[in-house]
Formats: sequence, structure tokens, C-alpha cells
Amino acid sequence: MDLLHSWGVNIAVHLQTEHGDYNNLFHRVSSVADLHTTFFVFFPLWFHLRRDVGIKLIWVAVVGDWLNLVLKWVLSGERPYWWVHETMFYGPVKHPELKQFPVTCETGPGSPSGHAMGSAGVGYVMVTALLSIAAARETPALHYRFLQLMLWTLLGFVELLVCMSRVYLAAHFPHQVISGVISGIIVAEIFSRQQWIYNAGLKKYFNITLFLLSFAVGFYILLKGLGVDLLWTLEKAQKWCVNPDWVLMDSTPFASLLRNMGTLFGLGLGLHLSCHSESKRNNSALFRSGCICVSLVLLQLLDSVTFSSNNHLLFYFLSFCKSAAALVLPTALVPAAISWIFYRGKHEKDI
Repeated sequence: MDLLHSWGVNIAVHLQTEHGDYNNLFHRVSSVADLHTTFFVFFPLWFHLRRDVGIKLIWVAVVGDWLNLVLKWVLSGERPYWWVHETMFYGPVKHPELKQFPVTCETGPGSPSGHAMGSAGVGYVMVTALLSIAAARETPALHYRFLQLMLWTLLGFVELLVCMSRVYLAAHFPHQVISGVISGIIVAEIFSRQQWIYNAGLKKYFNITLFLLSFAVGFYILLKGLGVDLLWTLEKAQKWCVNPDWVLMDSTPFASLLRNMGTLFGLGLGLHLSCHSESKRNNSALFRSGCICVSLVLLQLLDSVTFSSNNHLLFYFLSFCKSAAALVLPTALVPAAISWIFYRGKHEKDI
């Protein structure tokens, strides 16, 4: 593994020294590839355009990220920014100098890459959805082939940029981002064959959320009891990060777990609440556009709410609630409010 890691460090050094002009691009790509973009941007867009695609996006993102956490705990992968300081591979020779950035110092294990896995899974869902829409509209074969080639090429290019950005930032080794992309596509393909997710009730969402949370926590407690500390990477991040302020609670494994569980439960709750106001809804383009615009604005306001990490349990709880609210807003609250406004306006006109 040391040879593979050293090869990865050499690539990271090459990217940092030869392609430093693309620093802003790599930072932007890494930021957009985070699942935060899926929850706060892609989901409200797709949910009000194609409800089934929006639901699938959340399942792929949440279950994929949960699986990513479990795989990270099992594989215990290193990260370049601390491995280069602790390895004996270089012997007496000075180790390569890796630059660090505010987003470098993630605290979980490195394999597979969560950004690569999440963006690949979400991208796969969106590409297949667009192709499905084109096929349903009986797009001419030649045009469909061109669209197919263009979309898959675009996804491949985006994933290449995501992988390069994570290596450039010294957050991952190349093999970790490659395995992340493959894992993300596998998860997306599995969920593309599942139909029950579109009709699941609140009870099923609650049970699955509880199961995923219990499994992860139970797995941690079991290995902790056997003397294996799954949070060993937190100490390394705090030790080798050049700026202690860059080590954030948001990047810890349990923060990610609670965010995902809040998101999944929030989807179930939002869909459950939306069922009660379905009769007052309309599917006009104006209504959908209004839902999308209002949802995006409110989600940006919600996103600006941050919590102190002094109390870890309170931080995790509030993260869960915030993530749940981020799904309830676009699925239930915003459509209900706009439906009420439409209904009231129409009623006053009739009078």
C-alpha cells in the first residue's frame, strides 16, 4: 500500500505545482460535488419537475453515503495530508511537501471518497432520468444517440474533475476516488431497479432510518468494545492539519451519519404531510416554478443557520433536525403554502 500511496502523493504534488492556476476551479468542483448540493439544490428542482427522480436522488445519496461511512470504517483508509507525515516509506529522505487548504482536513478515513461516490451516484440518476424523459418523448434515434453520448461524456468529465479536485486538495489518494466513483454508480444502478421507494409510507421511512442509524452506532460500539477505535482518524486530523480551525465537526463520521438520517426521515415526513394536501394542488408550470423558487430561497436561508460544536450531542441532534427540515420544506410546507395562496386568490376572484 505504501507504494500506491506514494504514487498518489506524487500525483497530488504534480497537480498542486503544475495546475495551481486551477485552484479556484478545484475548490468549486469539490464544493458542488458535496451531497449538500443534492439536498439543497438538486432535490427541490427535480422533486417539482419529476417527483420520482427527486425521491430516487435522496435514496441514492443517503444510502450511498451511509454505505460510504461503513466502508470507510471497514477499510480504514489513510488520507494524503497525514500519511505523508507518518509513513516510513521515504526513510531518511525528506517527504514530499503537500499543500493544505481549508477543505483538506476531513476527519474520517479516506477510502472510498465520499465526494466521488456521492457525485457519481447522483449524476448517474440525473443522466438516466434525462435519457428516460427523452425516450418517453419519442426523440428521433439519431438525436437520442447524440444526447446519450453528450450526457455520459459530460458526467465522465465532471467525475474526472471531482477526482482531480479531491486529489489536488490532498484529501484523497487516486485509488480512493476511483473506488468512490465505481461504488456510487453501483448504488445508483441498484436503486434504479427498486420501485417500492416511491410508495413507501412514513412508518417504513422511520424503520429504515432507525435501522441504518442503529446498525452504524452498533457497529461502532461493537468494535469499540473489541478495542478498535473507529474514530482514530480524528486524532490524526487534529495533529497534522496546519490550521486547527480547519478541523470541523461537520466532517466527522457521526455528523455525516446524523445529517443523512435526518434527510431520509425528513423525506418520509414531507411525503406523508404532502399527501393530506394533494387534493388542493395543481400541476401547472407556474405552480411548479413557484415551488422551486421559494424552496431554493428558503433552503439557502436554512443553510445559513449554524450550530456551536461545543456540545457534541446537541450539535448532532440539531444537525439531524436541520437536515429533516431541509426535506420537509420543499416536499410539504412550500407546496402547501403556495397551494393555499393559489386557492385563496382563485376564491376571491370567484367572489
